[in-house]
Amino acid sequence: MSVNHAAPGAPATSKGSGIPGVKHVVAVASGKGGVGKSTTSCNLALGFAASGLKVGILDADIYGPSQQKLFGLRGKPRMLGPRLLEPLERFGIKVMSIGFLVEENNAMIWRGAMVISAITQMLREVAWNDLDILVVDLPPGTGDAQLTMAQQTPLAGAVIVSTPQDLALIDAQRGIEMFRKVNVPILGLIENMSSFCCPACNHITPIFGHGGARDEAERRGIPFLGEIPLDISIRETSDDGRPIVATDPDSVHARRYIAIARQLWQSITTGAATKPAPRIVIE
Repeated sequence: MSVNHAAPGAPATSKGSGIPGVKHVVAVASGKGGVGKSTTSCNLALGFAASGLKVGILDADIYGPSQQKLFGLRGKPRMLGPRLLEPLERFGIKVMSIGFLVEENNAMIWRGAMVISAITQMLREVAWNDLDILVVDLPPGTGDAQLTMAQQTPLAGAVIVSTPQDLALIDAQRGIEMFRKVNVPILGLIENMSSFCCPACNHITPIFGHGGARDEAERRGIPFLGEIPLDISIRETSDDGRPIVATDPDSVHARRYIAIARQLWQSITTGAATKPAPRIVIE
């Protein structure tokens, strides 16, 4: 078996073809789990829709799908043809997740090749039908699934979600570097669980620290998109399948998600995303 080695320091490139019926694809990623990436993806999708856009979301986290729970959806997609699935829909968002296709408590004991195949099918064999933007909720980390998505899909850019905690930011840095190496623009960094405001006394406590993501964005020269607090209303609406942007769009937290979505859309449509710096090669 021959191995084709890339030139030292040369970034891999994305050669994927477009997704039928989808104008722009945005990946939402994190270096590690537990930072609220899926909740952020869900509410960002709803934030795009709040601006009048046609939106879909793909849950690419095969081992831990969340979007069916976040959107309060049950049932299986309908087959529209031999190899074409109809996505489920709620709150005006078209949703596809492996969670629709397997039993809720099933453990997905799949190797990398099977995961990649499943993601590719859910991405390309779904009737998305004229979307302005498709949000892809990636699994945490920088493994096969993330690399395949970055290389085989023409991503408009990637959004990195992290808590302000140093431990989470270390992993977020790895996510940023992965996308840069495959020439995917970094649309920005979101600081999730930024602070906690006690509902009884209104005292603000930075449980995971505060400002770490902003500092990291400034250090790396990428946009800082904003802070989302650790708040019980976000948790409750997410667990109930009634995401806050859909059910309480005038709340302060929903307005933050909507503002971030508008900022992202402007970056995507104006080409203002942060692209990797050119590499200088000395021969």
